Amino acid sequence: MALITKDMVIQEIVTKYPQTLPVFGQFNMGCLGCSGALFETLEQGALAHGIDVDAMLKALNDLIKK
Repeated sequence: MALITKDMVIQEIVTKYPQTLPVFGQFNMGCLGCSGALFETLEQGALAHGIDVDAMLKALNDLIKK
């Protein structure tokens, strides 16, 4: 299984792995409906919201590995 990477676009992650939506919520990244999610990478979105991208990436990948 391919893992989620920092350079993946947020919308791509949610479309490919819809089970990740709660993880975005846990990190207070509730802007999945905004236009930024269509073109921002996970890293860009995390930085814009002051989120530790490595911690979020680990949580996302831990979830999809289950």
